[in-house]
Amino acid sequence: MSRTDTHSSIPLPTDVAGGPQPTPAEESDVAPVVGRHGSGNETYATLVWRRFRRSPMGMIGLVLVAALLIMSIFADFFAPMDPKQTNLPFAPPDLIAFEDAAGNFSLLPHIYPIGDTGEFDPITFQPLTGPVKDDPTPVGFFVEGYSYNILWVIPSNIHFFGSTDGRPLQLLGTDKFGRDILSRGIIGSRISLMIALAVVTITTIVGTLVGITSGYIGGRLDAWVQRFVEFVLAFPQLPLYLALTSLIPVTAPSNVFLTFVIFVMAVLGWAQLSREVRSKTLSLARIEYVRAAIAVGASDRRIILRHILPNVLSHIIVSITLAIPAVVLLESFLGFLGFAVKPPLISWGLMLQDTGTFSVIGSYPWILTPVIFVLITVFAFNALGDGLRDAVDPY
Repeated sequence: MSRTDTHSSIPLPTDVAGGPQPTPAEESDVAPVVGRHGSGNETYATLVWRRFRRSPMGMIGLVLVAALLIMSIFADFFAPMDPKQTNLPFAPPDLIAFEDAAGNFSLLPHIYPIGDTGEFDPITFQPLTGPVKDDPTPVGFFVEGYSYNILWVIPSNIHFFGSTDGRPLQLLGTDKFGRDILSRGIIGSRISLMIALAVVTITTIVGTLVGITSGYIGGRLDAWVQRFVEFVLAFPQLPLYLALTSLIPVTAPSNVFLTFVIFVMAVLGWAQLSREVRSKTLSLARIEYVRAAIAVGASDRRIILRHILPNVLSHIIVSITLAIPAVVLLESFLGFLGFAVKPPLISWGLMLQDTGTFSVIGSYPWILTPVIFVLITVFAFNALGDGLRDAVDPY
């Protein structure tokens, strides 16, 4: 084959004897190879996000966490009724049916209040209750309701959904004072998640600083700090929670009591994270690039902030997502015992105080619905934490 018949995508040297120039790559029979694995300069966050998207449970947790945060920030907008408005005590949840008053199927749901049917039980002769289908409650979106302030600044009275004629809308029933459980649960998410986020923020900052400082400096400081950490971890937390929260007088303002509860939870919650961060710092301090930074005279502050902290940050992020549901469960338990939040504030734990007796639960089981908010929150953050842990492990 002569040189004039040569076709190649590889550039040929210039023919000094006057021969033909090589065929351009775009006219070659061989198609250029397109990379399938990215450009090769992806950042750490891009790698983690690409792997995190492959986790179905992690994505479900992310969506639920985002929805919970949005609901807590704009809780008054999503609450259909005033959480302090009282109606019939222990009223059952309204019936949601896809049929009209005549029994015909309807694409739009109808809300029927529960009331007396006019019939009596043939054995106990007690009046029977059921849906009042001749008087459905009209429901719409972006309806007017009680007044509130968006982000505590902008006055408004528009709600995401609610009754269009001002009648009570009780999709989850009412409590012993006749207050709507759904609206109180939505409003209560603000306090419960605020406590969890505040506690986890304080414990993360303190635990990270103590763990990195103890593991990097080492020596006698590390020994004394670890003895103090063991002393904190040795305390039985539940009796200590009850003892410390009982120090606040009953007449103390709600904000003072709430601040003290956050402080107590944070004081007893930082030790475990500090020990985990210390163990990772001990291993990172022996890596070559950290020793090289020490050898060239880098300051301890630069080594900690530029070399050690970024490498333990992934573990800290996962610990945060797994610690938030633990704090939510703790607040719910303490609120059930009456040691977390005091009225007029609303939290999920405080709402569960109505479930203190079996007779009430047996007669009015819908008062247990605040547990659903706690379960969704715990599942969402645990799913998000598991997805993040699997995503950051390879990197």
